[in-house]
Amino acid sequence: MKKKSEPTTFPVLFPNAAGIDIGSKEHYVAVRPDIDPNPVRSFGTFTDDLIDICEWLDQCGVTTVAMEATGVYWVSLYLLLEQRGVEVVLVNARHVKNVRGKKTDVSDADWIRQLHSCGLLSASFQPDAFTRELRAYMRHRKNLIEMSASHILMIQKGFEQMNIKLHLVLTDITGKSGQAIIKAIINGERNIEKLYDLVDQRVKAKRDDILKALRGNWKEEHLFQINQSYEGYLFYRRMIEECDKKIEELLKKKTTYKSHPEIKEKNPRSNLNNLNFNASTLLAEITGIDLTKIFGIRASTAIEIISEVGLDLNKWPTEKHFTSWLNLSPNNKKTGGKVISSRTRKKKNKAGQAFKAAANAIQRSKHWLASFYQRIKQKGGAGKAITATARKLAIIFYRMLKNKVEFNPIPIEVYSQMYKEQKIRKLKSTASRLGFNVIERERTQVT
Repeated sequence: MKKKSEPTTFPVLFPNAAGIDIGSKEHYVAVRPDIDPNPVRSFGTFTDDLIDICEWLDQCGVTTVAMEATGVYWVSLYLLLEQRGVEVVLVNARHVKNVRGKKTDVSDADWIRQLHSCGLLSASFQPDAFTRELRAYMRHRKNLIEMSASHILMIQKGFEQMNIKLHLVLTDITGKSGQAIIKAIINGERNIEKLYDLVDQRVKAKRDDILKALRGNWKEEHLFQINQSYEGYLFYRRMIEECDKKIEELLKKKTTYKSHPEIKEKNPRSNLNNLNFNASTLLAEITGIDLTKIFGIRASTAIEIISEVGLDLNKWPTEKHFTSWLNLSPNNKKTGGKVISSRTRKKKNKAGQAFKAAANAIQRSKHWLASFYQRIKQKGGAGKAITATARKLAIIFYRMLKNKVEFNPIPIEVYSQMYKEQKIRKLKSTASRLGFNVIERERTQVT
C-alpha cells in the first residue's frame, strides 16, 4: 500500500509578515496564528484606529506588511507604518487575484499575509517624499486646469446661444483680445464697432468677419451665465498661479539655486497651461541635464513626468521595464508559440499619458521623430503612431535621466537614409527566401 504524498508547501521567507485588507470604513489586519489568539482583527479608519493597528503590529513583532492598493484609502496607514520603520509592500489587486488558492476558506487579509510570507507578492512603485509632494501639487494643478477649461466651454456656450461667433475669428477667446471683449461685454458694451477696437492688431481675421461674429441676440440670462463663468475662470487661474508658486518653492528646496544662466523656455507664452516661472533652469539643476531638449517635452511636461516616476530611474533595470510600466510597450499574449494579441494594456498610466500628449504635439514638426510618427500612422493609424512615438520619447527620457547624457538627435536626412537601407535589406531577405535576387539600379537624374 502506497503512502500518501504529503502536500507541498511554499517556504516561508518572511515569518514576521502581516496582511491588511484595506477598506473605506474598516481595515482587516492578519498576523501569524501562533502569535495571537485572535490573529485577524477589524479596525476602523480613523487616525486613532490606524495608530492602534501600528501598535498591535508592533506588539506582534511584525516587520513587514502587505496591503492592496485600494483607491486612496491605503495612503494614511501606509505613511504611518513607514514612519515606524515597518517595510510596507503595496501590491496590485490584480497580482493577488491571479495567485491561485482557496481564498474563500480564509479572509482576504490572511490570504494576503500567506502570499506575502512566501514571497509571492511584488511591491508596486512608490515615490520618495519629494516626488510624492511634487506629485500632489502637479495632479492638483492638472485638476485646476480642467476646471478652468470647463468654464471656458460655458463661456463659449453662452456666446453660441446668443449667436456670437467669437470662437470663429479668435484662436483663443481667453487670449488678450478675447478677454478684452468679454470684459467689455460684461460691463455693458454692445456696440460692435467699439468691441472691434479692442481686437489686437496681430489677429489675422478680417475686420468684416469680426464684426459679423460680434453681431448677435443679446439675452440677459446668457450674459449672466457668461459673467459668472468668466469669474470662475479667473478664480481658477489665480489658483493655478498659487499652485505654481508652491511648485517653484519645492523645486528650489531641491537645488542650490542662486544665480545660474537661465535656460530659455520653449515658446513660454504659446500655452496658458505652462508653469508661471522659468522651470527649465530649476529642472536642469535638479536633474543635471536639459530634458526640455527632447522633442515635444516642455518644462511643465518634464516636471509632470518626474512627479510620477521620480528622479531615480534605477527602480527600472532597463528601458523595456520602464516602457512596460508606462503601458507603452506591447502586451504580448502567446498561445501555442504564436502571438495572438499585442495590444497595450487599457489601464492608463499618468506618466505614459504625458508622453502620449508630447508625441501628439510633434506630429507636424520637421525632425526624425515626426517622420517616424507619420510612417507608423500610415501603417497603423494615429493611435498606434502616438503610442509608438511616446515609447520612443520615454526611452530617450530614460537614457538621459539615468545616464546623464544630453539629447543628440540625428538629422532627418540620416534617419531617412537609414530607413531606406533597412527596407532594402528586408526586401533582399524576402527575395532570397523566394529564390530571387534584387538588382539595384542607379537613379538617373532628369534635367
